[in-house]
Amino acid sequence: MSVGSTTTSTPGVTREPLHTRHISFEGFRRSDGLFEIEGQVTDRKPQDFTPPSGLRVVPANESIHEIGLRVVFDLDMIVREVSTFIRAYPYRECPGGGESLQALVGLRIGAGWSGEVRKRLPPGDTCTHLREILIPLATAAIQAVNPLRSQTLLDATDAGGKPLKIDSCYAYGASRELVMQRWPAFHRPVRD
Repeated sequence: MSVGSTTTSTPGVTREPLHTRHISFEGFRRSDGLFEIEGQVTDRKPQDFTPPSGLRVVPANESIHEIGLRVVFDLDMIVREVSTFIRAYPYRECPGGGESLQALVGLRIGAGWSGEVRKRLPPGDTCTHLREILIPLATAAIQAVNPLRSQTLLDATDAGGKPLKIDSCYAYGASRELVMQRWPAFHRPVRD
C-alpha cells in the first residue's frame, strides 16, 4: 500500500489512499432534437478487494463498479428514454439493477425530481449506485440545456409575478446583487 504525503488541515499528518470514486456527467444535444445526459460512477481501491460474496477478487486499481446511465429528454425536461450500462460490478446479480429505471420515463427533470426518483425506484429493485447518480444527474441535465432555455427561465414568474429564479440558489438570493440589478422591485436588502 502506498502512503500519501499530502497533508490536509493537520500539519505533519500523511494520508493513505483507501478508495477512489469518480462520478461524472456529460450532456449532449442529439441530431433528433432531443438531449441526452450520461452519468457514470467508477469505484477503485489501491489494493486487491474481495466483495463479501467471496466469489472473486478485484485486483488493485481495477474497477469494482463502472456503472452508468443515459437519460434522453426534451427541451421541456421530460424523460423520453432511459438506458443503463454496467461494465464492472461486484455481484452476479448487479446487471439486473437497472431494469426498474424505466419508471422514470415521462417524469419531468426539475423540482421534485429527487423525491420522485426515491418513490419510483425502491432500493431493493434498483442498483444503489444508479439511484445515487440520478439525483445530481438532474442538475447536470439542467446545466446542459440552460443556455438554450435561459431567457425563458429568467422570465418565468409565480402567480404573484415574482421571478421563480429568485431564491433558487445563493447567487439569486433575494438579498444579492444579481436580484438588485435584474429585479430591483424584488430585492430584499440584508437588515443589520
